[in-house]
Amino acid sequence: MKKFTMIAAAFAAMAAMSCASAQAPVYNLTVPLTEDEDDLKAYILDYDTGEKIDSTIVESGAAVFRGTIDKPVLAQLIVDGTRMGMFVLEPGQISRDAKTRAFTGTVNNQRFIDFGNASAELEKGYRSAMADTSATGKENAKKILDEYYANMKKVMNDNIDNPLGYYLFLQQSYDMSRAELDKNLAEHPSLAQSKRIQRLRQALVNKEETSVGHKFKDFSITQPDGSVKKLSDYVGKGKYALVDFWASWCGPCIRETKVIKELYNKYADKGLTVLGVAVWDKPEDTLNAIKKHELPWESIINAQTIPTDIYGISGIPCIILFDPEGNIVSRDKQDAALVADVDAAMAKVAAAE
Repeated sequence: MKKFTMIAAAFAAMAAMSCASAQAPVYNLTVPLTEDEDDLKAYILDYDTGEKIDSTIVESGAAVFRGTIDKPVLAQLIVDGTRMGMFVLEPGQISRDAKTRAFTGTVNNQRFIDFGNASAELEKGYRSAMADTSATGKENAKKILDEYYANMKKVMNDNIDNPLGYYLFLQQSYDMSRAELDKNLAEHPSLAQSKRIQRLRQALVNKEETSVGHKFKDFSITQPDGSVKKLSDYVGKGKYALVDFWASWCGPCIRETKVIKELYNKYADKGLTVLGVAVWDKPEDTLNAIKKHELPWESIINAQTIPTDIYGISGIPCIILFDPEGNIVSRDKQDAALVADVDAAMAKVAAAE
C-alpha cells in the first residue's frame, strides 16, 4: 500500500509539472510615455479581430502590460483612444522606443524592424533614381521598384506562418481579384482563418454581385433628423441616377465633386438624378462639407459602412451610374472616364425623346 501511495504521489507531482509547463508563456510590454499621461487607459487590441487583449492604466509615465499568450499576435497599442503603433505581442520582454516608436526585444518584432529598414533603403534609392530625369535614371528607378516588390514577396513567403507574412499578404490582397485571393488562400490555408481576410473576400464577392450589369441592392439609413432614406428612393425610378459614395475628409472625393457638379449642371434638368451618400464620416462633418463646397444634389447622411459592405467598396470615392431600371451601367470611374459614361447614357435619353 505504501508503494502504491508513493507511485500515486509521483504521478501527482508529474501531473502538476505538466500543468505548469502547459501554461502559456509570459509577455511583458513596457511603453515609455510621460507623467502628463498618467491615469490614462491603455489597451492592446488584436489587429485582426479588433478584440481587446489587455489593458492597463498609465502610471509613472509608462504603460506596463504583463500577461500570457499562446501564440504571436499582430496587435495595436491604443492610449486614450490614440493609436500608438502596431507590433507583435508574443512571449518575452517587449519595449517601445520613445524616439523611433519601434517595438523591440522579440523575434517577430525584430523581423518587422529588419523588413522596414530594408524597405526604407530601397525607397531612398528609388527617390534618388527618380530625381535623375535621364533614361538611365528611369531605368534604375524601375530596377529598384522591381527589387522592392520582389523583396516584399520573398519576405512574405518566408514568413507566411507568422505575423509579418500575414501583414504583408493582407496589404497585397487589397489589389487581388476574388480568383487571385482564393488561389493564394488555397496555397496558404492558415490565412483563411483571418477575420480581416474573410471580410475582404466577402467584399470581393459583394463587389462582383454589384458590378456592371447587375441590379442595385437597396439599403436604408436613418438621418440625423430621424427620417429614413433609402437608395430606392432615388434609384430605379425611371431616370439615370449617379450615386457618389464619399466622405468629407477624403481629398480625392472632394476633388471629384467638381466633375460631378459639372455633370449635375449639364444634365439635372434633362433627367439625371444625382445623389451623394456619405460613408465613414461624422454627420456634422458631412453637413459642413456639403455647405462649404456647395453641393446642390440630394444626400444620404451617416451611412457609415452599410452601403460600402453591401457594394464591396474598399476605397472612395466610388461612383456608380444606374440606368432607369436600377441596373448598374458604370462603376468606379472618375474624371474623363466618368464623364464619357454619363454623356453616353444621357445621349440615349435624348435620342429616345
